[in-house]
Amino acid sequence: MNIGIFKKLLNEHNKKTLNDNLEQLLAEIMHESGAEAVITEKGKDYTISRKYLCSALKQVKAAYSVQRMHYYLKRLIKSITTVRTNRVNDINLNRWQEYKNIYTDSLWIFPKRDSSGLHNAGYWGNFIPQIPNQLLQRYTRENDWVIDPFAGMGTTLIEGKKLKRNVIGIELQQKLVDKVNHMISRNYKDEAGYCRMYQGNSCTFAVDQLLKEHNLTCVQHLILHPPYHDIINFSADKHCLSNLSEAAFFKAFTDIVLRFKNVLQPGRFLSLVIGDKYKAGEWIPLGFKAMQTVLEQGFSLKSIIVKNFDDTSAKRGSNELWRYRALAGNFYIFKHEYIFIFQKK
Repeated sequence: MNIGIFKKLLNEHNKKTLNDNLEQLLAEIMHESGAEAVITEKGKDYTISRKYLCSALKQVKAAYSVQRMHYYLKRLIKSITTVRTNRVNDINLNRWQEYKNIYTDSLWIFPKRDSSGLHNAGYWGNFIPQIPNQLLQRYTRENDWVIDPFAGMGTTLIEGKKLKRNVIGIELQQKLVDKVNHMISRNYKDEAGYCRMYQGNSCTFAVDQLLKEHNLTCVQHLILHPPYHDIINFSADKHCLSNLSEAAFFKAFTDIVLRFKNVLQPGRFLSLVIGDKYKAGEWIPLGFKAMQTVLEQGFSLKSIIVKNFDDTSAKRGSNELWRYRALAGNFYIFKHEYIFIFQKK
């Protein structure tokens, strides 16, 4: 299909004739197979969602005047042939309606965990893959570099491979590093994106040296999913944040934020995924304490996202018991965690 078909419609000034031509064009597009349509201009092919294309043409058809119909047609032609981004991600703002899978609201409700591909829910405390997927689509572009200082079972790295990002993961436990690196090299060896885990303590990790080895001076995004203090004991290592006192936890967390802030490109983003906890019957606002810690390191706060979780390994099969405990103990059951979005000034 040639772009000239759409441009030709701009020469028609009779509303009925224009509507008839649009109806015929819509029928042709809908009759063709495939989720995407290919439109050619001056020998160059542009791919566009067939569903989005039909929706845009229906909007043209529904306009109340020929002038308005021409306006929508010009906008459609521009969206087909011109890419406009905000330079932080690959989202084409001329086709913003096409990105139905990208969240823009501050309440994220996922009915279930994405268990496709290499993802494994067996590692207790692993965040769901949808979180890094959304963050990488919103705050990075293809071939950008990302660091995850609490890499765990490599969720961010797996999503990075899917989206053609370069992800460096840092993890305290050598057994997890070996497992994730083996899994990624075996399953994604021919795909774009450098994704690799390194063993180390993020408080002291020589990140500057590692970036030099890759001829980099900075990275474009940081995803931090630290332990929610001592809720889960991740390892016996005395340096693990889950084994520290609360004061030592925040001291270590501050050191990590500062260490990795230094390699984050100015103007780019840090995402922090964290929840709260109970201690001796009192709600401890761990999330907001961590948020304040990052703000004190010179970041600006862009968004606070609340993400639901309805089932956890610890509470699976005991929902009624927890409901009783909540009623008896005058508290509410945790059903959420936070995703804080910060920008480096």
